[in-house]
Amino acid sequence: MRLYLVQHGEAKPEEEDPERPLTDRGASDVRRVARHLAVTGGATITHILHSGKTRARQTAEIWGEALGVGVGEADGLAPKDDPAIWATRVTGERGDVMLVGHLPHLSNLAAVLVTGDPEQPIVAFRPGGVVGLERGDDGWSVFLVLPPDLV
Repeated sequence: MRLYLVQHGEAKPEEEDPERPLTDRGASDVRRVARHLAVTGGATITHILHSGKTRARQTAEIWGEALGVGVGEADGLAPKDDPAIWATRVTGERGDVMLVGHLPHLSNLAAVLVTGDPEQPIVAFRPGGVVGLERGDDGWSVFLVLPPDLV
């Protein structure tokens, strides 16, 4: 099973817009990364889930369009949510899943899956980028890190 963790794209500051939608640059970055992964293949994502916050929903919708995959909202993906929620949930997933959310949650989730310790950072997330984790017989490992500035 593969788990794709996507930090939402660059968002407008709260003072400018309390809903914090994606900036033009943020949307462009997400589109570029999503198209790259869609074109290079290998991603067999069955569904995409997001936190419900505007910036995460917009990011998930861009990914859904690029990959031709359904998008939905899920709890437990907010910035300060306990990563143990999704660390437990992904064990029941059969297909590859993409979670679109926020820091520090995504970083903590990756850390708890790979090391067992949410405070042990293992990878640097970038707005609009994707990190791929793969579950093998010996646990989870990182197989992909793709920030927008590399595509």
